[in-house]
Amino acid sequence: MCLAIPAKIVEIVDEQARIAKVEIGGVRRNISLSLLEPDEASIGDYVLIHVGFAMTKIDEQAAEHTLKLLDSLGEFEP
Repeated sequence: MCLAIPAKIVEIVDEQARIAKVEIGGVRRNISLSLLEPDEASIGDYVLIHVGFAMTKIDEQAAEHTLKLLDSLGEFEP
């Protein structure tokens, strides 16, 4: 089973290589935006992350709902 986790883009690390820094539960890590259209996501947007790649952009409400659901299942600790 594959699971994508919502994360908020907090910084564009390398615009040319399309690398962004995201925050997930207070943890920051670099991910690739290469699977998204060039102007699809920017700082402040939420994206679904799977194996280090942003798969799609999602709205803040959907991201927060998913994070709360994961927390209730004991799979996520903010």
